[in-house]
Amino acid sequence: MFRFVRAFALQLSLLGAFAALWPGRVAASGLPYETYYRDGFGQTVKTQAAYLPAGLIKLDFNGPQDLFVDEKDHIYVADTGNNRIVHLDRDGTFVREIVVPESPLSRPSGVFVDGNGDIYVADTGNARIVRLNAEGRLVKAFGRPASAYIPDSFKYEPVRVVVDKRGFLFVTSLGAYQGLVQLDPDGGFVGFFGPNKAPFTLFDAFKRLVYTREMYAREPKKRPPAVTSADIDRDGFIYTVTREATRDQIKRLNMAGVDQLPGKGDFHHLQPVRSYGEILHPRSDSPSPQLVDLTVDDDGNVTVVDAVHDVVSQYDRNGNLLFFWGTETLTAAAKTGVVRAPAAIDQNSAGDLLILDGTNNLIHVLRRSEFGSLVHRANALTQAGRYEESEPLWEEVHRLNERYTPALIGLAKAAYKKERFDRAQELFHRAGVVGGYSESFWQNRLRWFQRHFGLAMNGLAGAALLAFAIRKVRRRRRTGRTGAAERTPAAIRPGNAGSGVSVAAQLKHAFTVLRHPADGFYAIRHEGKAGAAGSLVLFVLAMAAFAFIQAKTAFVFNPWQRLGVELPPLLVQFAGIWIGWVVSNYLTGSLFRGEGRFRDVLYGSAYALFPLVLIGVPKTVLSHALTLNEAALFRFLDTVMMVWIALLFIRLVQGVHNYAFSEAVAVTAASLLALAVLVAMLFILLGLGLELVQFLKSIYQEVIVR
Repeated sequence: MFRFVRAFALQLSLLGAFAALWPGRVAASGLPYETYYRDGFGQTVKTQAAYLPAGLIKLDFNGPQDLFVDEKDHIYVADTGNNRIVHLDRDGTFVREIVVPESPLSRPSGVFVDGNGDIYVADTGNARIVRLNAEGRLVKAFGRPASAYIPDSFKYEPVRVVVDKRGFLFVTSLGAYQGLVQLDPDGGFVGFFGPNKAPFTLFDAFKRLVYTREMYAREPKKRPPAVTSADIDRDGFIYTVTREATRDQIKRLNMAGVDQLPGKGDFHHLQPVRSYGEILHPRSDSPSPQLVDLTVDDDGNVTVVDAVHDVVSQYDRNGNLLFFWGTETLTAAAKTGVVRAPAAIDQNSAGDLLILDGTNNLIHVLRRSEFGSLVHRANALTQAGRYEESEPLWEEVHRLNERYTPALIGLAKAAYKKERFDRAQELFHRAGVVGGYSESFWQNRLRWFQRHFGLAMNGLAGAALLAFAIRKVRRRRRTGRTGAAERTPAAIRPGNAGSGVSVAAQLKHAFTVLRHPADGFYAIRHEGKAGAAGSLVLFVLAMAAFAFIQAKTAFVFNPWQRLGVELPPLLVQFAGIWIGWVVSNYLTGSLFRGEGRFRDVLYGSAYALFPLVLIGVPKTVLSHALTLNEAALFRFLDTVMMVWIALLFIRLVQGVHNYAFSEAVAVTAASLLALAVLVAMLFILLGLGLELVQFLKSIYQEVIVR
């Protein structure tokens, strides 16, 4: 018995030692929510908990809408339903209630306390901002500002307020699409601050182009989404969050009202249009996040709450995601750490998050875990440019969670700072950071040129001499010819379709098509310069070139290939669209009295793809020697290739069907429209076929059961 007890005690001690070594994992076990990270490619990774439940603050609230933590960590709650401000100490113990008896509050929805202890209340029911001193006595009331720059239709309903060090007020008014209302310390109107942009779609552009002035005037006006809440950091930047927006919901505004977040994130090359607010398990029918409030810590990290999915998301000062957490499990009673219907969020000096639950009338307190603190310390050093100091911290984070991408990014930046560019390039590639990878590759390329400059110059000189010699030989051969080419027999009669032309000659004709497309396609139709064998070879080469482009373009210009490229579906799509074009163009040409036969369109469409081989393959090879600094060259080659292919297809329609150029353009457009109709019909038939199969399957199962 004693031996069994001793063995059991030894097991407990081992478990305790393991818990000490792995605090993040052990502490996170059994939590009512899960914590995740999502990289720039949309891949979700489960992480150790960044915050742990630290308690609930329950008082006699009635629909509270806002809370604020002052410099002493005292908590102020806008108890909207009870028409008061509740003051709590740092432990959540009740201190006092503020009701302003000389001018009672009505449905206060926002509260802010400045460095002097003055309390600002967004008194929504009275349509004013109230300034109180530290004792809660009325100092000044700011009603609707009087200004000719405020439209008469503007409805002033303050719901949030922040105040900068100068005493300027930034008021969030309910439904104000013009932005925050900026007031000077005396309540004078300064202007609207940080408005959002109105959504504008391609269909809106079409309506603007096609509609008359009268028709467009009858259209419902599109307004920018209104700012929902705001916060201010220690450097004076104003942060806004917008509930109804689907992009750029979070903004970091300087004093000029210019957003500082776009283009700052590590994944901005993958996500040029940034969307904030994470969903635990997104689906195609998932509603967009509805971000209602945010808080900013001393390092510029932004934490936001989502009122629809009940998810808390945290980003660094450049908009890079750090963590998000929540749960999809519904609970009948309030559970510590499980946020339902969040109304507001703030944090104290220790980094604890306080989340106000406006439905359950309580405050959740979340304390940063050891893993979360480690990430915050490492990221703060990285954001400050102290990469070498952050390296051991990021190494520890990476040891605890190898799939946590910010650790790879931090280590890559540290390696770059130490001029270990090979390792930096590898780590940036693993993390999927295009900008860092390009800069590291640029440094590695520079070093290679410095080491092999002589060899590179000799190689270029040798290539130039070889090209010069080849040109000389060709010129001599041309001068020795007596014009035998002009005395060759007449062209093959129409209708032979290349039966007397070798495959080599058919392939050589592809270069004639490139140089003289109208004559080249005319020769395919009327002189039999193309055949089935040559066209098949060209089409196979085009498909191979397309596959090579998709799979082998450098990471800098095609970062998504890092996730792997499934070539079979892409090749099936490529072949399907090409065949659909051939069919639709032949049918459209027949309707518009075109002279081309089906095989002429088929052969010519294979020749029109030749720029994929001629430009696409060298462009793809060249991409491995370029950085983002030379992206213009890569984009230029890509544009030339696509424009060239488009022109060749137009010339194909012109030459094969014997149209004028303007007619060829019109028929090409009609063929593309017919192709779209064919694709739509194919999807409809496919859907009906699947429904029929399911129907027959259900009947079969019903018969078997009976």
